[in-house]
Amino acid sequence: MVHRSIGVATLALFIAAGCERKGPGLPREIATPAGIAMVLLPAGEFTMGDGEGEEDELPPHRVAIGAFYIDKYEVTQEAYERIAGRNPSKAKDPKKPVERVRWTDAVRFCNLRSAREGLAPCYDLETFRCDFTADGYRLPTEAEWEYACRAGTPTRFAFGDDAKDLAKSAWFKDNAGGSPHPVGEKAANPWGLHDLHGNVWEWCNDWYGERAYETAVNPDPRGAETGDERLLRGGSFSATAESCRSATRMSETPAFADACFGSEAYGFRCVRRAATPGSR
Repeated sequence: MVHRSIGVATLALFIAAGCERKGPGLPREIATPAGIAMVLLPAGEFTMGDGEGEEDELPPHRVAIGAFYIDKYEVTQEAYERIAGRNPSKAKDPKKPVERVRWTDAVRFCNLRSAREGLAPCYDLETFRCDFTADGYRLPTEAEWEYACRAGTPTRFAFGDDAKDLAKSAWFKDNAGGSPHPVGEKAANPWGLHDLHGNVWEWCNDWYGERAYETAVNPDPRGAETGDERLLRGGSFSATAESCRSATRMSETPAFADACFGSEAYGFRCVRRAATPGSR
């Protein structure tokens, strides 16, 4: 099946035809041609980092973010297999997030998903550099990910500061039973996004830098040009509550060996630039 590009005009028609869902105070939700739900997040500002967190979360700093689309859920095994033609996951279930994916696997999926819809791929698969001007899919920057996770909240989690409430919003070490769960079973954050806390760690586009926040560029920071490890965010089914905070940062080599410890907890979701007023 050939999928054609969904440009701005087409997207407007797509939304007008009934593919938009918008609740009170919620950003706009659309269904892509591949049937994957995405949410359009508005441009805005937020405080990134945590003044009481780990050293690599310091200092807290204000960041401006342009509008962008983000997957409502972590990429499922069903979607990954349909587009990439395989399912590397350990805990097989079509509705669970795909896991045991390298960063390099995730960006290849982004390009395949772009090609399926006739969009310009974001990644050069020889250099793995990202073209942020392309209209295809890519991984979120670390700043975009935290902006989406916080959903306008200044607290340690999107629902507040008390980790005792985490079980309502996340699958983590205390309640997951040692395995990821189907996406969307836990409460959404204020912007209608699911599983940003827990379930599987999510790859971001950026290289990890321990002191990156000390020299952060604004607006729309995109991380260092080079590095050794790529960022993961959000915690997982095997993570402590502390590791599921909005500001928690973790990293891993982008092309780890199959036997990499922890890889069964690595997944991702995609984003796409928004050619709308307020986007950059």
